[in-house]
Amino acid sequence: MTTNVLQLLEESARRFPDKTALREVERTLSYSKLCELSRRTGSALAGRDLRRKAVGVYAEKGIDALCGFFGAVYAGAFYTMLNTELPDARLRSIQSVLEAPVILTTSDLAGRAREIFPGTEILIISDLAAHDIDEGALNAARRGAIDTDPLYVNFTSGSTGVPKGIAVCHRSVLDFIGFFTELFGITDSDVIANQAPFDFDVSVKDIYSAIATGAELVIVPREYFSAPTKLIDWLCDSKVTTMIWAVSALCLITTFHGLDYKTPETVSKILFSGEVMPVKHLREWQKHLPEAMYVNLYGPTEITCNCTYHILEPGRDYSAGIPTGVPFPNEDVFLLGENNQRITEPGQTGIITVRGTALALGYYKNDAQNAGAFIQNPLNTAYPETVYLTGDLGMYSEDGELMFCGRADNQIKYQGHRIELEEIERAMSAVKGVERCFCLFDEKKSRLRGYYVGEAEKADIVSEMSASVPPFMIPGTIYKLDNMILTKNGKIDRAATAATAGGKSRGTGN
Repeated sequence: MTTNVLQLLEESARRFPDKTALREVERTLSYSKLCELSRRTGSALAGRDLRRKAVGVYAEKGIDALCGFFGAVYAGAFYTMLNTELPDARLRSIQSVLEAPVILTTSDLAGRAREIFPGTEILIISDLAAHDIDEGALNAARRGAIDTDPLYVNFTSGSTGVPKGIAVCHRSVLDFIGFFTELFGITDSDVIANQAPFDFDVSVKDIYSAIATGAELVIVPREYFSAPTKLIDWLCDSKVTTMIWAVSALCLITTFHGLDYKTPETVSKILFSGEVMPVKHLREWQKHLPEAMYVNLYGPTEITCNCTYHILEPGRDYSAGIPTGVPFPNEDVFLLGENNQRITEPGQTGIITVRGTALALGYYKNDAQNAGAFIQNPLNTAYPETVYLTGDLGMYSEDGELMFCGRADNQIKYQGHRIELEEIERAMSAVKGVERCFCLFDEKKSRLRGYYVGEAEKADIVSEMSASVPPFMIPGTIYKLDNMILTKNGKIDRAATAATAGGKSRGTGN
């Protein structure tokens, strides 16, 4: 029985010793070498008694970071990626929660790491990877380990201003990735293009899908997302077959007509998540890659990547929205109403709630947040059973499909009407000449504001939206923008983008 993700790495190294595991622009690593360097790194760390303790990895996403991840796990620890793009103050705030006894980094970032994390032991990954393999130390580190030990802690924003750490165990990843790779036919013949930062859980699907199957993981340089032609060339030259990307990253390519420049013909699987996929961008991808499989994935970090999926049907009209989909195997996804009753009838909204092995262990050192989100299943009074309240609203269509309806805390009441901002955004996105858009509600002035990028005129937007939504759902103020500001995870930063246009408002949080 597989109880530790290192078994996946070791099995792929045994089956495909000389096959490329990881590819960067100027460096590659075979499976046998990745396993060896990880074991060396783990041997160097094993004497520090790090079992079930945190190891921070402050590095650019890439081969060194992954050697740090697996090395930490070989030492019996769990890892947290400390993204170099984050402000120093936020990194310090994360470390104040994490309290990692050691932080791994690269030689070029060591000085900066010592400034940001004073008093913490800073170790160079390449130095650790030169250590002799110590089988005794590695065996001792794994002795007593179980599959519910934490594997990683990823940090997201917290309502109090302090980042929330989400702890995920080995079993959750093993359970999810096993079904994920089987459902979507990911095998050792695949080449997976990593888009997501390593502190964003989309990357978990990239890393562990590759490790579990022996696929090749191609790490797309961050700077290529500012140069669409370089990005497309890299995808083509690398013969990428699988893209598990954030919606905004896919839309970046279509917004700049990258597929008209060149189409990555080897791509056969496109899986997207993070935001609602604009139908016009989906159609552009489908036009250039009509034979590819397209999958809408849904789920927050707290349930280990995703809890539902919908494989898009060729020729189906998705203008009314793409379904959230059906639960992954061994996960139960249901809707809870205001009185904690289960909603099964079409047209009624409820909180999307999840139970199953894939649930995270919970928030790291945050009992108050755990008490509010990881709760006893209100439908089960017979024995202890934890469910996770996503905070997202969903409803069933007349066909019984689960549809995402926005955030529970971003449903607005305007002119006496309860409105989902996502519905307004979908109507605006359908207007010819609107490339990307979003809507915010200015609570103080009780005004709807729309923001968009594209060639459309504001008057045309109002005119075309009038044909699909009631007047009270048409933003009273519409801003035309040169571009959208994105978060490090590739989502639209609504607050920052609105601030550049002079509109400070509360927005949706998909």
